[in-house]
Amino acid sequence: MEETGWRSRIKRVLEGDSDPKLEAELPYATMMITLMAASGVTPYESFKRLRKVDILHKFKEEGDEIVRLVEVLGNDPLTAMGKRAEKTISRQYADFLEGYISSVRSGGSVINYLKSKLRSIFDVHASNARNAVERLETLVEAYMVLLIVIFCFYILSTVTSPATEMLGDVGLPDTSALIYPLVLYVIPIFSFFFMYLAHLARPGTLRGMREPYIAGAIPLILFAAILAATQLLPELSWVTETVGLASIVTAGLVAASIPPILVYSRISRRNFSAENAIPSFIRDVTEARRTGISPEKSISHAAKRKGYGPFTADLSRINSQIEWGVSLRKIYTDLTEWIKSWPVIVDFFILVETIEIGGGDADTLGLLAEYTEKIHSIEKSQRDMLRPYVILPFIWTILMAFTITFTMETLSQIPALAAGSIAAPQINVDMSGGGGIIRAGIVFHSWLSGFFIGKVSEGNFASGFKYAALLALTSYTTLILSVRLVMGFFGGMI
Repeated sequence: MEETGWRSRIKRVLEGDSDPKLEAELPYATMMITLMAASGVTPYESFKRLRKVDILHKFKEEGDEIVRLVEVLGNDPLTAMGKRAEKTISRQYADFLEGYISSVRSGGSVINYLKSKLRSIFDVHASNARNAVERLETLVEAYMVLLIVIFCFYILSTVTSPATEMLGDVGLPDTSALIYPLVLYVIPIFSFFFMYLAHLARPGTLRGMREPYIAGAIPLILFAAILAATQLLPELSWVTETVGLASIVTAGLVAASIPPILVYSRISRRNFSAENAIPSFIRDVTEARRTGISPEKSISHAAKRKGYGPFTADLSRINSQIEWGVSLRKIYTDLTEWIKSWPVIVDFFILVETIEIGGGDADTLGLLAEYTEKIHSIEKSQRDMLRPYVILPFIWTILMAFTITFTMETLSQIPALAAGSIAAPQINVDMSGGGGIIRAGIVFHSWLSGFFIGKVSEGNFASGFKYAALLALTSYTTLILSVRLVMGFFGGMI
């Protein structure tokens, strides 16, 4: 069902008039159709086979629709493809179908067309990846600008509120009532909104990964229960008064982030290793196949090579399964259970399809190796271009924590300065109930920012747990240092 309303408009701003999910699958589907054609299978038969490929969800639907038009409504395959080309909103997919139809009707070489179009699609895919990086860069910069505007409003509210209270009606608006909603509600809401935009603009390679979120759910629920108890039960109020609300929030969020950090670290290390290794692995299979050995032995030979990192253990398991006579289809099914990387799963599936249908022709496998290397190069380039943006959230966290705390503490010392005395420096940043809530809100927002930058840099929110923990610690440390700085500054004036 086509999306409507504000969600559809946001998607079109970020992605243009296209079907992003279908276009993300298009290079893989085109590669599969091209490899099948090189093995003697027509594109229509390839679409029929795509109906069984759950991992290419959009092209599974396309296969279902084309087969329905042919076998239920009685259209010939070219007419069915022409109707799908007219209906799809993806310009790339429409061009692919229309070019194929034209090639068949003109009597041209279908295989040459498919190979040429495949190169064109990968060029467009690489260009889209660069454009996606630019959109994400703009998104991060917009997030920073928004925070700067909020900081300015906060400083204005904090400065004008005491003046309005002491001098009466001097023409300054009293915005003190907006400070708490601003820090506790407005900033987190905007953070969630930008996370949603990042989710639309940056699809990740790790799919179906639930373990880190499950690992973090119980600690977060436990922390929320403890925090609620300290705030709602009078007999536990001494905990907040002694330790400080910001200290409790920081310790709780960091502790709750540790289990998912450990789980995600294990999963990402294994899967990113597989993404780095799969192009070399398929290339090794291709070169082994050129020597004349069977496809299964070619895979076994390539799997014995060392130097694939953590993925070596998975390849050793595949090698053992081949030696025990397990079918490639069953090996692929097993691989999907322990590897979450979408490109790796698709590449291995296409490898299996190529072998089962075309006998694993060396030239066909060489084509698969070539474009697997291109896909890996595009994804790696995108990650490398986005990596420097990991530094930015630490900059805006330090600025936010320092600016807000410095303003609060400076204004709190003005009456004491007028009286000729300065309170002793406080190690505990929660010097008052209201200030403690504001500082706890700063820590929580910093923690949330970690998920935004995790999505931007690595393509999934689970990677944000490590950034969230580091940002929470960074903000809390800045809070303490800024309080000490203000105390030292005013202490030197007495």
